[in-house]
Amino acid sequence: MSQSHADRPLLGIVLMLGFCAIVPIADAMAKLLGDFPLTQLVLIRFAAQAILLLPLALWLRQSLFPNARVVRLTLVRTLLQMTGIATMFTALRYLPLADAVAIAFVMPFIMLLLGWWVLNEEVGPRRLAACAVGFIGTLMVVQPSFAEVGWPALLPLAVAFIFAFFMLVTRQVAKEIDPVALQGASAILALPILVPFVFLPVAGETPLTGWITPMGADLGLFAILGFAGAVAHLLMTWSLRFAPSATLAPMQYLEIPLATLVGFVIFGDLPDGLAAWGIVVTIAAGLYIVWRERAVSRAAPPAA
Repeated sequence: MSQSHADRPLLGIVLMLGFCAIVPIADAMAKLLGDFPLTQLVLIRFAAQAILLLPLALWLRQSLFPNARVVRLTLVRTLLQMTGIATMFTALRYLPLADAVAIAFVMPFIMLLLGWWVLNEEVGPRRLAACAVGFIGTLMVVQPSFAEVGWPALLPLAVAFIFAFFMLVTRQVAKEIDPVALQGASAILALPILVPFVFLPVAGETPLTGWITPMGADLGLFAILGFAGAVAHLLMTWSLRFAPSATLAPMQYLEIPLATLVGFVIFGDLPDGLAAWGIVVTIAAGLYIVWRERAVSRAAPPAA
């Protein structure tokens, strides 16, 4: 990888800000379309990604599968992304947008712990304590939601675990393939997996499989869902190409207030009471971890 990619942190930050601003819009569209089959929503999301990005990747003459390692990592990344998106869309059928996003933001704590347990990275007691505080903040958001809707309040926790692994894989594969090509390749891999589900029967008030033809305003909502989701994840992938995760982490927390704003404008939902305080605790703990990461990095001796 050319070092120029890693030397443009400001561009990475701007791209991550774009992701944080756009992805709550895609999530809001999925919530509005919650009566449609879940696999149909995910299929439309990846179909839009293919329509938007495959022609662009071909026009830019980018190789979608440059080597076997990229193929393997892209397949793992695609499976994680499909599962994470489907789990988040399911959570949004039951939870307010801001609550679901805030609960899912236990992800940075999970990534820190994964680095400690799996990669043997050095993590001091203060960062571990911040992880504990952040998880307590997440539980403060979960508790009132769990009391109201039951087990679906735990779904964003599953999203956090899935996307923690997704981010780790993305960081690895983004070094070896252009972001447009990566997103196009993900769409190619996802569509054959998702298409068979639309031929299964539609069952229940919140169906998982099948196809319901959208009409009227729903067509526009599907278009926004597909476009916003594809563009948001392209921006996120691009940001990881130009800046390390530690640099981008503070920007990601802007997704919570932006999701709160989108949820209020579209659904009239605002977190209150224990959930609101839990969001504050989660953001504070996450930002403390980012500050500690930077302090430790500055204090470390330069590599020989």
